[in-house]
Amino acid sequence: MTFRRLRRGDEGYPTLLGQIPDPPSSLWLRGEADVELLAAPAVAIVGARACSGYGRSVARMLASEAAAAGVLVVSGLARGVDGEAHRGALAAGGSTVAVLGCGIDRDYPAAHAELARSIVATGGLIVSEYEPGVEPAPWRFPARNRIIAGLARATVVVEARERSGALITADFALEDGREVLVVPGEITSVLSTGANGLLRQGATPVTRAADVLEAVGVEPVSAAPLIPDVGGAAAVVEALSGGAATPDELVRATSLSAGAVAAALVELELAGVVAVEEGLVRSTIAR
Repeated sequence: MTFRRLRRGDEGYPTLLGQIPDPPSSLWLRGEADVELLAAPAVAIVGARACSGYGRSVARMLASEAAAAGVLVVSGLARGVDGEAHRGALAAGGSTVAVLGCGIDRDYPAAHAELARSIVATGGLIVSEYEPGVEPAPWRFPARNRIIAGLARATVVVEARERSGALITADFALEDGREVLVVPGEITSVLSTGANGLLRQGATPVTRAADVLEAVGVEPVSAAPLIPDVGGAAAVVEALSGGAATPDELVRATSLSAGAVAAALVELELAGVVAVEEGLVRSTIAR
């Protein structure tokens, strides 16, 4: 495992990051991607670690649509929303950057070591202000969040409790003069308390992926989503265009057999085109 060190003042040090009140004196980088990647139009997607199935699917969908349009997706490699944001970018064939709250040689959490390898292998970067050997510590993560916000033109919050670390990232973004967007949440869910609070304070609501692209100044792509070439998959996606449905409803709407619908759903879920939660199937494709 090899690392590079990018000092403030070096050619390639991200201009946006250098504009925040407390930019890191240097960045450690893991990965072979050119440092110019950090200057690409970027969006930070953050949120709850213990997120809902809906939060996971929305984070992945927003990241996928952003990456498909050429936007760099930045997040913190944490469980939940962060991990799904990275996965969504990778699924779209885009680039993503993970910012650590520990030494550049550590994968935290360890459960995301394979995800970190995938990020590096596909042209992304792992970034930290901490040199190799530095252990994770609670106070390092709020400091890490200022880098996540500082690298991005806008920050999107997908589900956040009242004292979520995602709110710290949003505060840093506001302090940096960047736009903060929020996916509205259920008013009865504790996962929405912090996120909906940001909306009350004037954050921009996200109702479609195009809202995110507009915030970073990038035009949406018109390419069709990648639907697996499996019998019945296209019919299932079309049946979901009117909203979520149960598998039985999809059988009736598509005139496919129950087995064919089940097989199509497996492939569509693996491809990130649909999400299944509490017996309902919903499309993750922005419309």
